[in-house]
Amino acid sequence: MTCPRAPSAVRAGRSMWVRCALWGARARSQLQSGVLAPRRRHGGAASYSASAQASRVRALIYGSHGEPAKVVELKNLELAAVGGSDVHVRMLAAPINPSDINMIQGNYGLLPKLPAVGGNEGVGQVEAVGCRVTRLKPGDWVIPANAGLGTWQTEAVFSEKALIQVPNDIPLQSAATLSVNPCTAYRMLVDFEQLKPGDSVIQNASNSGVGQAVIQIAAALGLRTINVVRDRPDIQKLMDRLKDLGAEHVITEEELRKPEAKNLFKNTPQPRLALNCVGGKSSTELLRHLAPGGTMVTYGGMAKQPVTAPVSLLIFKDLKLRGFWLSQWKKDHSPDEFQGLILTLCDLIHRGQLTAPACSEVPLQDYQRALEASMEPFVSSKQILTM
Repeated sequence: MTCPRAPSAVRAGRSMWVRCALWGARARSQLQSGVLAPRRRHGGAASYSASAQASRVRALIYGSHGEPAKVVELKNLELAAVGGSDVHVRMLAAPINPSDINMIQGNYGLLPKLPAVGGNEGVGQVEAVGCRVTRLKPGDWVIPANAGLGTWQTEAVFSEKALIQVPNDIPLQSAATLSVNPCTAYRMLVDFEQLKPGDSVIQNASNSGVGQAVIQIAAALGLRTINVVRDRPDIQKLMDRLKDLGAEHVITEEELRKPEAKNLFKNTPQPRLALNCVGGKSSTELLRHLAPGGTMVTYGGMAKQPVTAPVSLLIFKDLKLRGFWLSQWKKDHSPDEFQGLILTLCDLIHRGQLTAPACSEVPLQDYQRALEASMEPFVSSKQILTM
């Protein structure tokens, strides 16, 4: 038995809606008791078949804020019932981002109600849909529409409006890391300065997920990048990798402070846009190299130090200090605009102009290792939990 979709139900009248509601309530009751389990059906609507027990979900949950390795636990949950506007999703992969760590620690701008499933980003495959779902069907790939969804679990039931469809012909790692870092990179490159091909951008934390996306998207837009990184034992290897992505210049923070750094701008125009993810002295150095009237956009604070802007730079160069948070951008824009942003990035992926950051795939059960690795210094590989 299938539940009719909303348009036909409206045409058939209120009685059809009543039958739909009664069927959904009966199915939910049976699913929770373990009598029924969801099964894929050709045509997009959910169907159910007899099963000995309810589906079990494995999820990474934290019940209090603190150090992730101490408060995150792998637990078994029961799959929620699929309502008329719900979508049953089997998660495929989900990364561990700095925002995930900060959220667990309790020092992020958005904190879910506890206990909570970790993870703000990832990709899953639709297994079944409710009777009023119109945009999605089984087999589709989906990503979170907003942060706080809880992607570190093997499967879940989400509302349709909490999900955005992405093409299922892009690489899995690209889909899993699409909704945060590339979106942040694109918006910062196009929203703050009217840059044209040949203009340059300077950024710190260039080996981060956002930094790697900035390099590639900037190259696709015809922009030149000056990329600042911290010195490390394998610095030449890192520089080569970033240049392979399209970076024109890669320089350490120590080198940027030297007088010789001005030689960078003999053949490269002085940047009008700086992207800061570090703060402290690193952000001050970015400001020193901005062109008059330029803008520095801060989207992170890895050094946990304030942004210090010398008075002389503000007065005599009229520099602008701005901030960016993708979650706020989503609040200020419609879901269709975010969907359009995702499609723009997917087009770059299809054209080979945007790839996922360097990733290390880790099975969900090895989450402790992944959490620890994601918090180590000088890590250039993003940890991705695979389900």
